[in-house]
Amino acid sequence: MRLTRRPAAVLIAATLLFVPVRSWAADDPAVQTVRDLYAAFSAALKDGPGPLPARVAAVGPALDKAFDFPAMTRIAVGSKWSSFTPEQQAAVTEAFKRSLTVTYANRLARAAGGRFDVTPKVEERGAQRVVATRVTTADGDDSEVDFVVNAGNRIQDVLLNGDVSEVAAQRTALSAPLKSGGADGAVKFLRQRADGMLAAKPTP
Repeated sequence: MRLTRRPAAVLIAATLLFVPVRSWAADDPAVQTVRDLYAAFSAALKDGPGPLPARVAAVGPALDKAFDFPAMTRIAVGSKWSSFTPEQQAAVTEAFKRSLTVTYANRLARAAGGRFDVTPKVEERGAQRVVATRVTTADGDDSEVDFVVNAGNRIQDVLLNGDVSEVAAQRTALSAPLKSGGADGAVKFLRQRADGMLAAKPTP
């Protein structure tokens, strides 16, 4: 589940990292949110990665339950969000959710036969809590994946190896479509990205 490093990611991660940190109990519901998500990932991969559409169907409900897609979309869009009509906000949110769901289902293929380990220690960073995990592929390649969980116990960001923010990466990707086409441009970009992944031929 590797993400591409973006300069903006470091800024968002740095903001999180310099907030005072306090450990929470291992039974914090934020941990359960991540454990439930990983359980769905493991179930989807138990018979191998399978085709991408099947993985999307398998993990979509779990991602919808675990992720705060409206908050993630609003942050990824940035200042232009307030200029959108409610209908435009709903359309962008739905396209964002579908695109990110397909993205995560696509990344899961590389985790087939591997492990998802959740650290039972939660850190408080401002109003958010961070659940640290490690994803290990079948060939032994591993990555630190930290889930930023909000007060509603839903995931609001994902950090790879401590400093690569999913939301920051999405914000960078949306910058040009938003500048050239506003809400409609963002929806078009997100739909095309998801459709492109679903249409791609599996790697032999």
